[in-house]
Amino acid sequence: MENKEESLSLRDSSKKAEDPRPNGDGSNIKDVDHIPERGNWTGRFDFLLACIGFAIGMGNVWRFPYLCYKNGGGAFLIPYLLTLVFAGIPLFFFETAIGQMMSIGGLGVWKICPLFKGVGLAAVVMSFLLNVYYVIIIAWALLYLFYSFSATLPWDDCENWWNTPNCTTNYTYVDNSSVSTTMEFWKRYILRETEGIDEVGQLRWQLSLTLMLSWIICYFCIWKGVEWTGKVVWFTASYPYVMMFILFIRGVTLDGAVDGIIFYIKPDFEKLAESEVWIDAATQIFFSYGIGLGSLIALGSYNPFHNNVYRDALIVACVNSGTSIFAGFVIFSVIGYMAHTQNKDVAEVAASGPGLAFVAYPSAVAEMPISPLWACLFFSMMFMLGLDSQFCTMEGFFTACIDEWPRYLRKHKEIFIAIVCFFSYLIGLSMVTEGGIYVFELFNTYSASGMSLLFLVFFQTVAISWFYGVERFYLHIEKMIGFRPNIWWKLCWVGFTPAITAGVFIFSLVKYTPLTYVDYVYPDWSYAIGWMLALSSMLCIPGYMVYILAKTPGTLLEV
Repeated sequence: MENKEESLSLRDSSKKAEDPRPNGDGSNIKDVDHIPERGNWTGRFDFLLACIGFAIGMGNVWRFPYLCYKNGGGAFLIPYLLTLVFAGIPLFFFETAIGQMMSIGGLGVWKICPLFKGVGLAAVVMSFLLNVYYVIIIAWALLYLFYSFSATLPWDDCENWWNTPNCTTNYTYVDNSSVSTTMEFWKRYILRETEGIDEVGQLRWQLSLTLMLSWIICYFCIWKGVEWTGKVVWFTASYPYVMMFILFIRGVTLDGAVDGIIFYIKPDFEKLAESEVWIDAATQIFFSYGIGLGSLIALGSYNPFHNNVYRDALIVACVNSGTSIFAGFVIFSVIGYMAHTQNKDVAEVAASGPGLAFVAYPSAVAEMPISPLWACLFFSMMFMLGLDSQFCTMEGFFTACIDEWPRYLRKHKEIFIAIVCFFSYLIGLSMVTEGGIYVFELFNTYSASGMSLLFLVFFQTVAISWFYGVERFYLHIEKMIGFRPNIWWKLCWVGFTPAITAGVFIFSLVKYTPLTYVDYVYPDWSYAIGWMLALSSMLCIPGYMVYILAKTPGTLLEV
């Protein structure tokens, strides 16, 4: 048993040719001289910036502020911070530590618990699907950014061919038929929406080009390996903070900004009695930290073995949540200004998701002096927020695949990445047609979020803490960082975190309602496609268990 455990033990700081332990591809070091090196971070802060760039995405800007005001303002921070402490930070530390411990991607780490390799397969499927549709948001932001380089913003007036007689430029609704010019620009020009998912319409050539450009940029961010990516993240991770700070200074100096900020943070403790508030807090933590996709494992795998991953996880967690809270001030100061100019309540102009980024905020920007400048700053920030989240998710997918099959893929890494990017682009074209927004929402709801992600995270945590052994995992962490973490993390991994993920998963099933887009109800066949997307990852876990049990001789305990 000791010899078996030693064969599964992890790399140390000095690699010897006769060492039989894994070398990032699951093979013995002496057998892989002809395989190119997988690489490591070249700078001390590369890993930190990559994790910050990956975890801090568009959701920090458009989803967290909306959830905060919707669920009781400052009172929402109570369930949010509790979930962060009991699940968010423990899982972030958990995944980065596993990657650093094994020095291998999201598939190879399951050598320590082969029965649960389906978790790694599920993460690969989920990250691929996420890469396909998340880049669509980047394409939208890029198109808005291009249109911002003009003397007059195209959504600033109603003198365009896409505007209707109901268009209004002062955003003051005369009656229920009035539509803001920013809404018409978003729906009638950018998306050019059809009536439903069964009406595909024509390809939006402008979006197809920005989508292609987005994929090309993502490709060149990761094509040369992690050493090159480590240089890229210095810009992509820091640029949004510069823009966010500039927009914050501009926002708080606007009339009505205080009203928006008060609306954002004013606590309503009665909301805490509603179960949905706690569910929203938990889901926001899981999604915003990028947990379960294999990307954190991949980013951690390029660390030196004795890197203090414990410290890094705490730093990234603080930066991530701090950015979410700060982004609320940036957004709601401007939303307050827009409400002030329209003589409306803040609640009437606040929105979530694409509605905030591509309708509400552009409406406010259009009313500012030198509006193209502020539009350029905002959409360049959104582009960078999406870009580093996208290529870090891609890194997780490619690291898992290349480390699993290094003899076939590592020599041809650049070609492999190009082929996957090309086919992902082709799939993404279905989301930049005139009916593409309906396909996008289907992917967004079912493929890589919600129940499928919670299902994966539950089994990932249970596999290591219960089956591999949390005490053994603790010993490995102690060997890496030089000290033993306190018992809190063990309690979370064994009990609190699985309980939270299972509880939110069950509640999501009980409260499940079919997807709708505004007032549009999807046809039944589209729900079947949505569940196929969800099950494509979820079924990997029990499916691989059945496969490995049928293939491997011996009892369940021996497997």
